Amino acid sequence: MTHRGSRVLRVGSLARVEGEGSLHLRVAGRRVEEAHLRIYEPPRFFEAFLRGRVHTEPPDITARVCGICPVAYQMSACRAIEDACGVTVDQQVRDLRRLLYCGEWIESHALHIYLLHAPDFLGCDSAVDLARTQRAAVERGLRLKQAGNAVLELLGGRAIHPVNVRLGGFHRVPARGELRPLAERLRRAAEDAWETVRMVARFDFPDAFLDADFLALSSPLTYAVEEGTPSVLSAGGSRRQFPVGAFLDHVREEHVPHSTALHSRLDGRRHLTGPLARFAVSGGSLSPTAREAVREAGLEAVCRNPYRSVLVRAVEVVYAVDEALRIIAAYDPPARPHVDVPPRQGTGHGVTEAPRGLLYHRYRLDHEGTVTDACLVPPTAQNQGAIEDDLVRIVEQTLAEGDPTDEELTRLCERAIRNHDPCISCSAHFLDLTIDRA
Repeated sequence: MTHRGSRVLRVGSLARVEGEGSLHLRVAGRRVEEAHLRIYEPPRFFEAFLRGRVHTEPPDITARVCGICPVAYQMSACRAIEDACGVTVDQQVRDLRRLLYCGEWIESHALHIYLLHAPDFLGCDSAVDLARTQRAAVERGLRLKQAGNAVLELLGGRAIHPVNVRLGGFHRVPARGELRPLAERLRRAAEDAWETVRMVARFDFPDAFLDADFLALSSPLTYAVEEGTPSVLSAGGSRRQFPVGAFLDHVREEHVPHSTALHSRLDGRRHLTGPLARFAVSGGSLSPTAREAVREAGLEAVCRNPYRSVLVRAVEVVYAVDEALRIIAAYDPPARPHVDVPPRQGTGHGVTEAPRGLLYHRYRLDHEGTVTDACLVPPTAQNQGAIEDDLVRIVEQTLAEGDPTDEELTRLCERAIRNHDPCISCSAHFLDLTIDRA
C-alpha cells in the first residue's frame, strides 16, 4: 500500500449487507471527490411485467421482490389497488394486517441487529464469529426472528413470500384459539426484545450527524406501520405533510450513471426514510411500553446519528411485540376474511412502512381491472443519495483526523453503509469496494 499518486483498493466481498453492489471512492488529499454506491444487479423489471396483469395479482407478484420484507410489498400493493377500486377494508381485517406487519418488523429488525449490525459494535467480523464469544446474544436474536416468522406463518401461510394475503383481506383468518400459542410465544419474545434494548444501549456509538430531511408516515392515533400520511421533518426542524396521491410530486426519481437503481430527492433535497425518520416523525405515538424502552435506550426525541439507528430498531422490536400482543388480546374474528374488490378504472396509491422505510406503490387500472402502469419506490432507492452524502462526511472527517489505511477505510465504509440497512436485493453480500487516491 502507498499513499503516493492514485490508489485503488478492491474488496472481493463486503459482508452483512443484503444484496450485491459496489462502492467507489475517489480521494484527493483529505477530500472525497466522488462517492458512488453502485448497485450493479440487473434491473428486475417488476414494474414492466406487472403491466397487463389482472388487478388481483400484484400483491402476490410483488411479494417476490424481497424475502425479508414481502409483507411490506403485499400491503402497499393491496392499499394502492383498493384505493384505485374505491374499497375500504373492515377494521378487524386491518388489525390482522397490522399484526402480520408486526411479525415482519420483528423478524427483519432481529436479523439486522444481531446478524448484520451488532458485530460492528462488538469487534467481530461476522455473526458466526460473534456466536463464539456471545452465544447467548445470537441465540436471543434467532429466537426473536423465529417469533416474527411464527406470526408470518400463522397469518400469511408461510414466513417467506406469504400466500394467505389477498386484496380486501386474507384467504383465511385464524380462530381465537389459534392465536393463543402465538401470544405465549410473543410474551417470551417480549423479554428478549427488552434484553436487546439493554444490549444495544451499551454499544459505543461514534459521533455523527445526518443533515437530511426525514420522510415517514404518521398517524394521529398510533405509530404508523401499515397506513398513514407521508410526513416530513426537515433538517431545519420544520414539519409538513402531503397526500399519498401527491407522493411522486414530492419524491422525484432520477437515473444516475453509476447504478441500476434510481436515486430520489424530496422536493429537491436529499432525504432519508427508515427507523430514524419514523422515530423522529412520530416517536410520541409509541406505546407506553415502547416509550419506556426509549428512556432505557437513552434516545433523544430526534436522533440524527446514523450509528444509533440500531437503537431505534431495538425499540421498534419492543413496540412490535407489544403491539402484536395488544392486537391478539383484542382480537374478534371478522365476519368475513375479505371484502370484494371489483375492478374499476382508476389510479391508486399505497404507502406502508417497510422495516427499512417508506414503501410506495402506484397502479393504474383500466375498466376491466388490468394493470396499465405500475410504479414502486422502495426505501433503499430513496436512501441511496443520503447514504452517499453520509459516506463523504464520515470519510472526510476520518481523513481530517489522521491517515487511515485502505483496510481501515474499507471497514469504516462498510460500517457506515450497514447503519442504513440497505436492502439491495435478497442476498447477503455487497461487493467490490474501490478507493482511488490522488
